[in-house]
Amino acid sequence: MAYAKALPKATPETQEFWDGLKRHELRIQKCQDCNEFYFFPRPFCPKAGCRSSNVEWETVSGKGKLHTYVISHRGFGPWAEDAPYVIAVVELDEGPRLMTNIINVEPEPENLKPDMAVEIVYADVTDEVTLPHFQPAS
Repeated sequence: MAYAKALPKATPETQEFWDGLKRHELRIQKCQDCNEFYFFPRPFCPKAGCRSSNVEWETVSGKGKLHTYVISHRGFGPWAEDAPYVIAVVELDEGPRLMTNIINVEPEPENLKPDMAVEIVYADVTDEVTLPHFQPAS
């Protein structure tokens, strides 16, 4: 069965992020001048006072903690069959935060504690696209 949900489209700035996920590597950018990781991808450091273009892609741990979340009980269109599901912001151990889904846990507040440890799960949804989901750390 074909994947029926909307898929991301890589841009020149995000291509390495998506290529890394396809290889089951979480890759984000790091400023080589101020030594800070950042997300979302862009060609310069977003840190105030730095703004350096001396940035490189690095593979990170894929580990982090749950920063915040919402449990969606009403999915729209192709997401309706997934409800309830967890939409979350995960703070990576390296610092940046990214929006994702928490999977492999019952979507109930008692199972989703702020700051709980999470780890990446690579969801190969098509031959071309892998999405980063997270689950409670094992």
